[in-house]
Amino acid sequence: QVQLVESGGGLVQAGGSLRLSCAASGRYAMGWFRQAPGKEREFVAAFSLSGVSRYYADSVKGRFTISRDNAKNTVYLQMNSLKPEDTAVYYCAARKAAPYYDPRAYDYWGQGTQVTVSS
Repeated sequence: QVQLVESGGGLVQAGGSLRLSCAASGRYAMGWFRQAPGKEREFVAAFSLSGVSRYYADSVKGRFTISRDNAKNTVYLQMNSLKPEDTAVYYCAARKAAPYYDPRAYDYWGQGTQVTVSS
């Protein structure tokens, strides 16, 4: 049984930074997605199944970094140079299937944390 809990969301001005955390358990590859009102859930960042590689959406490359701390059983999303278009509910998720970009590959989801970026 896997339970995921996100934290670290909030309100930040454009150009600012936030770090999201996801407390996790189990042997899964982790990823981050986001969803804005009226839009589909969008891939943000993920580890490969092996844990060696990291993948990012084009919209966040160079600004966001996914990382993990195995000792704390936690995955992070460091978000720098935030833009208003980054405003969304952010979800961490766990998968055992290959397509990191596809939400259908993920078996478990956190409750989400709101990130709001003001102009």
